[in-house]
Amino acid sequence: MNRLQHLFGRKQNNILSVYFTAGFPAIDSTGEIIKQLASQGVDMIEIGVPFSDPMADGKTIQHSSTVALNNGMNLQLLLSQIAEARKEAPDTPLVLMGYLNPMIQYGIERLFERCKEVGIDALIIPDLPFGEYMSDYKALCDKYDIPIIMLITPETDEQRIQLIDKNCSGFIYMVSSASTTGTKDRFTDEQIAYFRRINRMPLQHNRLIGFGISNPATLQEAFDNSSGAIIGSLFIKCLNRHTDNISQAVSELLTTIGIK
Repeated sequence: MNRLQHLFGRKQNNILSVYFTAGFPAIDSTGEIIKQLASQGVDMIEIGVPFSDPMADGKTIQHSSTVALNNGMNLQLLLSQIAEARKEAPDTPLVLMGYLNPMIQYGIERLFERCKEVGIDALIIPDLPFGEYMSDYKALCDKYDIPIIMLITPETDEQRIQLIDKNCSGFIYMVSSASTTGTKDRFTDEQIAYFRRINRMPLQHNRLIGFGISNPATLQEAFDNSSGAIIGSLFIKCLNRHTDNISQAVSELLTTIGIK
């Protein structure tokens, strides 16, 4: 049982997961960001591997990826940084989010081996087709006890959702809308109806809602309609305002969403 399973075993609701792009704002920010997020009570941390063409990400995270790549961040360096940072957050689930191209270049089984070594608890690969996951990746997930988290959107049909629920572990990442990442002031009636439709399905895995969470209202809607929320763009903006004070960036994030 990894840290992710332990988290869901002790906390079923109001889980807060925060995303940041490794290498932003600086090449050596990773460890301090993980330390500050964990010490200020964030339940789960999602670490983004910067990529030149992040198809699921909006302008804010795209910009952070560009800065990170220009700073010299890459997957090999990031995994080394996580190995050190894990000492500062021994019990917090760490999820590595990235696109297939850098992972394939690194080597897929080599990646699973290294993730196990450094303490990564799950992977999110937005451009991994489900069929390819079943044929080439699921066995590795089972071997290394590192699940690949699948995303669903309002357009994902119920049969596909049930297949994901049956064949993947960890949790289901509910993308709040059929769009890229970014902050929103409120969820629409259509989005709320989507959340409730998924809640009526007899799914065995926890669900976290991401994309568009930026204030107490959207956070509460996510908490009310799933096990928790994933926040990314808002935190990147906080980091951009406090490049030399990561603790202050985390505090601003938590204050903005009404946690502090």
